[in-house]
Amino acid sequence: MSLYQLQKFLYNLNRDPRVQAACKEDLSSVISEYELTDEEATALREGDIGLLYVLGVNGQILMHYAAFLNIEWFDYLELMREGVAKHGPVRAGVYAMTGGGKLFANPPSEQPDKETRA
Repeated sequence: MSLYQLQKFLYNLNRDPRVQAACKEDLSSVISEYELTDEEATALREGDIGLLYVLGVNGQILMHYAAFLNIEWFDYLELMREGVAKHGPVRAGVYAMTGGGKLFANPPSEQPDKETRA
């Protein structure tokens, strides 16, 4: 997986108005400049926030992409939860090291109490 390239694209999109304009014109052309897997490129083209989260994109970077796609905050959070439910635990990055998103994805009523968390 090319998580670095995926996050680099999102970082550049978040910071550079020229990249933003180019993406609005032809997203596929812009993302072809990065070494992405087919799964990553498809997730970007489809705006699949849940899959991008599962692939390991940092939430601080991902939230700006969601805003670029005009996704509201609470919808963004729900899309990440749905991503874990649909695609499985987070595969890479910092969230993979913190339980794969299981606690984030489950409603509070389904989470183990603090004494039983491993």
